[in-house]
Amino acid sequence: MTSLANNYNRRNISFKYGKGSFLYSTNGKKYLDFVQGIAVNSLGHAHPKLVKTIRDQSKKLWHVSNAFQIPEGEKLAKKLCQKTFADYVMFQNSGAEATEASIKVARRYFYSIGKPYKTRILCIKNSFHGRTLATIFASGSKKMTEGFGHIGGFDHFVFGDHKSLKKKIKKNTAAIMVETIMGEGGIKVIPDWCLKELRKLCDKKKILLILDEVQCGISRSGNFFAFEKSKVAPDIVPIAKGIGSGFPIGAVLMNKKVAAGMTPGTHGSTFGGNPLAMCVGNSVMDLVSSKKFLNNVKKSSRFFFSNLNQLKKKYPNIIKEIRGRGLLIGIQLHTDQSNFIKKLTENKLLTIRAAENVVRILPPLNVKKNEIRMAVKIIDKVCSELK
Repeated sequence: MTSLANNYNRRNISFKYGKGSFLYSTNGKKYLDFVQGIAVNSLGHAHPKLVKTIRDQSKKLWHVSNAFQIPEGEKLAKKLCQKTFADYVMFQNSGAEATEASIKVARRYFYSIGKPYKTRILCIKNSFHGRTLATIFASGSKKMTEGFGHIGGFDHFVFGDHKSLKKKIKKNTAAIMVETIMGEGGIKVIPDWCLKELRKLCDKKKILLILDEVQCGISRSGNFFAFEKSKVAPDIVPIAKGIGSGFPIGAVLMNKKVAAGMTPGTHGSTFGGNPLAMCVGNSVMDLVSSKKFLNNVKKSSRFFFSNLNQLKKKYPNIIKEIRGRGLLIGIQLHTDQSNFIKKLTENKLLTIRAAENVVRILPPLNVKKNEIRMAVKIIDKVCSELK
């Protein structure tokens, strides 16, 4: 693979196929995959309904330009609007694109109502909103922005510092944008009371609330959107990852007020909303948005968290904190994160890092109870070896 640019620090494993919660490596080993493409494969690997959807649609139509109507996209947009706060949807191909487009929607709204000076977006320092030039500067991470010049338009506050947040809202502030549950930043949940206060603050200051649900949305939290638990209605929500269950789909959900600014020519995407992607999205939506499915995610989550908290009590010198909600789970460690993940991998459990010395655990949303037991057993074994 020497022709690939060296922008990833890849592990020395490759896979030939996957099924459900498992991946099978090219050298014949079976791994329990609790990375799932980083919260992407919401229904695991090679889900039969999705395989059938792709096979059937691929024989008919893959791609047409957005210069034409795409009924499959209309259908998915309608489902998303009926299920959520949104009045309109704009399809993209990824989470970074969806977040970037959300920034455009917010700025364009104020331009359309005669306030073009309102362009700045307030974000949490060391959050994660994608890897485009705008979104890395939105994230406020020195490590991510180093060597890429400077893109203005973003201000930052520290997670949980409400006084700092309020002080930083200026005349030119357009929106506050936060992840409802911070993923890369360490699996940190924004409490419901805080989301309510954010909504009140945005209303008082007449600015917009953007809740980034690229990683925590699409049923991962046990609710279709993580913010639903707080009863808050945002203005704009970027989504991606789980809505395609491995097929590249992103979208911006927005209310009627802000959508009015997005007139023809203000945004576009060559591949966004293509018929093949939209058919996959419709199939995923049908499966993951039902009350029965969501209740099962909550049930699996309770079982997983209960077991992990028992391990925390058993190994207080190894495990500092169990974080997250639903099946977006973080184990904050006292011990070395890299070594812990390496040992989990050696025991055939795949996980991935997050900030603050957190091991991220992201099983498919249809994970089985016995698969959770397997994961807990492996984590227990690794903790035992390290204590």
